Amino acid sequence: MRVPPLLACLLLLTGCVTGVPAASQPPEPRRPNIVMIMADDLDTALLPYLPKTAEHVTARGTAFDRYYVNLAWCCPSRATTLTGRYAHNTGVWSNNPPNGGFREFYDERGERSSLAPRLRAAGYRTGLFGKYLNGYPEQVAGVPRTYVPPGWDTWVSPVAGHPFRGFDYTLNVDGALVHDPPSRTTYLTDVLAARTRAFVTDRDERPFFALVTPVVPHPPAVPAPRHAHLYPGLRAPRSPAYGAAIPHAPAEVRRLPRVTAAESARWDALFRARARSVAALDDLVERVVAALRDTGRLDDTYVVVTSDNGFHLGERRMPPGKNTGYETDVRVPFLVRGPGVPAGRRVSALAGNTDLAPTFLDLAGAPVPPGTDGRSLRPLLTGPAPLAWRRAFLLEHGPARNTHPATPSTPHRPYTPDTRPNFYLPDFTGIRTERHVYLSYATGERELYDTTTDPHQLDNLAGTGDPSEPALAHWLAALRHCTGATCRTTENRAP
Repeated sequence: MRVPPLLACLLLLTGCVTGVPAASQPPEPRRPNIVMIMADDLDTALLPYLPKTAEHVTARGTAFDRYYVNLAWCCPSRATTLTGRYAHNTGVWSNNPPNGGFREFYDERGERSSLAPRLRAAGYRTGLFGKYLNGYPEQVAGVPRTYVPPGWDTWVSPVAGHPFRGFDYTLNVDGALVHDPPSRTTYLTDVLAARTRAFVTDRDERPFFALVTPVVPHPPAVPAPRHAHLYPGLRAPRSPAYGAAIPHAPAEVRRLPRVTAAESARWDALFRARARSVAALDDLVERVVAALRDTGRLDDTYVVVTSDNGFHLGERRMPPGKNTGYETDVRVPFLVRGPGVPAGRRVSALAGNTDLAPTFLDLAGAPVPPGTDGRSLRPLLTGPAPLAWRRAFLLEHGPARNTHPATPSTPHRPYTPDTRPNFYLPDFTGIRTERHVYLSYATGERELYDTTTDPHQLDNLAGTGDPSEPALAHWLAALRHCTGATCRTTENRAP
């Protein structure tokens, strides 16, 4: 029987001409949602004080044991997270101009090439809740406090006041300034939790990406009022490196004096405050997971918990801080649950913050820019590392804007307990492999540690004739100026 032309067209549109009813055609798979909760200065020593995170993320997902940040300082690390590029390619080396901070990222057009615009172009709804980049927005003349960077559909970020104290701050909420007067209901981490919950439960059916960046446990690490009396008597961890003299370390470390009882007491109080402050972070994680579950979105959502950098507190006699190449500062938590991610699993393969942008773009089905230095962690989320996987990760620090004693032309003066807070290591580049960490300083000093036999990095093997040093130095030389695919190729195999 001859089919009338109009009917034939209708049948073709519905798929009936092929014999496959339209209703039976499989729908396109839903692209996953992504929620990344990135704390500020969260080191691995604080993981025991995040029991809800352990229950809702770690136990239901995968923990990465060797996840590193390229430069252990707030703004450089965040710039790398947003772009997937090492610091020597972002140009963001510090928190302040002329070689860092929001101004450098803005001037170098880092915002245009960052993660959010690419995800939004791929059809994602995007939201940032919390700290953006150090110096935002005041470092750039003419940029108002109401400025929302490109690519963000929802924007909630502090622009004035005292966000690091938890209260009395002003938020830029989608281009409008909102001041929350201090009260028991306006603790910043809790406010960010509420706004994130509203975002992930919105009726908009588009897949979403939420970047949640509370400022805890960054000093002064003010806890929520309900947590102000947790852990009475808690002390900072006393690892073998705490208060230890490292005889073959760089001069800046060797010159640090013994830790006094008064300093130990202050550092214990700071650790106690840090542990108390992350209790609200723990609540935030639980509330976001509950909101996803209540709206039926949890099974379609990757939830990541990590940090911009770690934190040292008394190790090698160093005062509280970051900015070194030691494990306390560069190795941070990375926990993830989501579609296809096995529960209770641990991954030992090397990963780092250059990998976050390409991972999220890959999960979203969006193209990864060719200039990206990192790689997608997608294979590690569901199975063992591919044969051709990273065997080295680049560590960097400097060139720093501010001067410090660690330059060859400056006489070395001994530190005292009063001047210890001025401690600042010289610029360095380094390489972290599965077994070794090798650091090469601008002063010509070097450090080499075998972290298998010396996990606390107490015995510097540099200059002792250790056979691994020449190969590591050569590998580092090949990595320190790499870009894009060259970085990934060089990381996979020693030259």
